[in-house]
Amino acid sequence: MRRLRYVVADVFTDTPLAGNQLAVFTDARDLDPLTMQALAKEMAFSETVFVLPKQAEDADVRIRIFTPGRELPFAGHPVLGTAFALGSPLQRIVIRLETGVGVVPVELVREGAEIRFGWMDQPVPEWTEFAPAAELIEALGLPMPGLPVEWTDFGPGSVYVEVPSPTALSALDPDTRALGRLTGGGVYCFARGGNGWRARMFLPGAGISEDPATGSAAGPFACYLIRHGRARLGEEIRIDQGVEIGRPSTLFARAEGLEGIETVRVGGAAVVVARGEFRIP
Repeated sequence: MRRLRYVVADVFTDTPLAGNQLAVFTDARDLDPLTMQALAKEMAFSETVFVLPKQAEDADVRIRIFTPGRELPFAGHPVLGTAFALGSPLQRIVIRLETGVGVVPVELVREGAEIRFGWMDQPVPEWTEFAPAAELIEALGLPMPGLPVEWTDFGPGSVYVEVPSPTALSALDPDTRALGRLTGGGVYCFARGGNGWRARMFLPGAGISEDPATGSAAGPFACYLIRHGRARLGEEIRIDQGVEIGRPSTLFARAEGLEGIETVRVGGAAVVVARGEFRIP
């Protein structure tokens, strides 16, 4: 009988029982992909991480990320949450996690022995026009937005859709079957709200009806805003997500460069809330 230890972290929050839930299996050397997928389905969180020995020379560890339905090459809150889970044992300021899109460094901010915040680096996204935009907008029940509906194929891949107001954002009740058919990835809906932005992410193609916090979409979102004149290079933006599903989350993102976007960073807090053990044959 194998004993598989895991921790549960709430990510993009400093408050237990908020943010985006994550399970991290800290030693997955004896697990095959089918068992990893079965464990992710059993946990029923938006993502579950399995920590493995590194393959890349410049990494500390390798991770594999699974939703209840499939494996992802990258996702934001699993990377940040894993860095928090491993930060104390590894005693590192920067943890380098090998993912399906390459090695991602996470810089941890500490107060004494406690990790309070983390910043992860992300690649600069590439953009394409989203061809079935009209069908997507119809499935969301929205008027055609003022900003272009665009797609970036990073992590699970996301299409970005402007919503007129936070009230309209909260009222969204999309046809999730149509969203899954049209995108195969995520639909990131956003509205300006207060001193920041409000967002909702629908991910039916990955087996997630709505994601409480989507770190992989936050970096591209900062780039999207800069490209369309809604933010400045170097400006740190705040994104509140997960409010409508009772898991309020706060993400920060920043895109910088001298002559265009050269670096992208996404940050947030996390808190470990549970530890457990699976016993399987």
